[in-house]
Amino acid sequence: MQHHQSFLRAGPISIGALVVLLASIILAASLTGRFPVTAGDIAAVVVAKITGAASGVAPTVETVVWNVRLPRVGAGILVGASLAAAGAVYQGLFRNPLVSPDILGVSAGASLGAVAGIFLSLSVLAIQGLAFAGGLAAVALVYAIGAAVRERDPILVLVLAGVAIGALLGACVSLLKVLADPYNQLPAITFWLLGSLASITRQDLVSILPAVVIALVPMVLLRWRMNLMTLDDEEARALGVETRWIRMVVVAAATLMTAAAISISGIVGWIGLLVPHVARMIVGPDFSRLLPTSMLIGAGYMVGVDTLARSIAEIEVPLGILTAAIGAPFFLYLLLTTRRGWK
Repeated sequence: MQHHQSFLRAGPISIGALVVLLASIILAASLTGRFPVTAGDIAAVVVAKITGAASGVAPTVETVVWNVRLPRVGAGILVGASLAAAGAVYQGLFRNPLVSPDILGVSAGASLGAVAGIFLSLSVLAIQGLAFAGGLAAVALVYAIGAAVRERDPILVLVLAGVAIGALLGACVSLLKVLADPYNQLPAITFWLLGSLASITRQDLVSILPAVVIALVPMVLLRWRMNLMTLDDEEARALGVETRWIRMVVVAAATLMTAAAISISGIVGWIGLLVPHVARMIVGPDFSRLLPTSMLIGAGYMVGVDTLARSIAEIEVPLGILTAAIGAPFFLYLLLTTRRGWK
C-alpha cells in the first residue's frame, strides 16, 4: 500500500496538483486559436460525440474542435509525456542527468526513415511508419553492437555505439537532403526535422496510443528495480537485480515510446532532457515518483509550447526551434543555480 501511495504522490507537489495544472493548460490550449471557441462549445461537442446526440453548435465550430483543436492537444499530451518518460528512463539507466532519449540513435533512425519516405513521395502514414521503424531499427543495431563487444562497461559501449550510429544515419539524412527536390521535398524534409503538430489527425493518435501504453507497462512494473539500476552493475546484481535483462526491457520500452512519439511530431528536442531534470529537482531520484511527475510536466510543457508555436506569429513556428529557445537557457539557469546533486 505504501508503494501504491508513493506512486500517486510526488513529494511536496502531489500528482493531483500537477493534474489540475495540466488540465488548466489543456483548457487554455483548446480555447486558443484564430477561430474563437468557448469552453461550452468544446463540452457540447465532446458530449455529442460520446452520446451520439446533436451538439447544437455550428458545424464549423464542431469541425474545428473535433478535427483540429482536440487532436492537436491530445498529440501534445502523448508526445510530451512519452518523451519525458523516456528521458527519465534513459537518465536513470545511464546514471547521467545529461542523457536524452536520442542517446542510442532513435531520433537519427526516425529521421532517416521519415526523410526517406518524403524523398520517395510516400503517403503521410507511410512516412510515419518508416520513422517509427527507423527509430526502432537504429536502437536494435546499437544494442546488437553492444552485445557483440564484450566489455566490462556495457553502458559505455552502448553510448559510444549510439553516437557512431547516430552520426552515420545523420550523414545519410544529409545526403538525401542534397539529392531531394529543392522546391517540394526539401522544405517538407526540413519542416519534419524541426518538429510540428500542425497536421495531426485523430487517426495519428489512435496509431501511436497502443505503442505508448505497451511501453509504459514495463516502466511502471519495473519502477522499483529502476532505482537499483542507478547503482553499479555488481552492486545491483548483489541485491538480486538481473541488470542485463532489465536494461534490455526498459531500453526497448523507452525506445518504443520515443519512436512512436516522434513518428507523428517530427524531431522535438530538449523535452526528454530538461523535463526529467526538473522533475528530479522537485521529487528526487525515486523512479516511482519521478516517472508520473515527468510525464505530467512533459505533457503540460509540450501542449503549452505547441500553443505558443501556433499563436505567436502569423506563420507557425516549428516546435524544435521553440523547445531549444526555451529549454537551453532554462537548462543553463538550472545548472548555474541548483546545488542539489544527481544522487
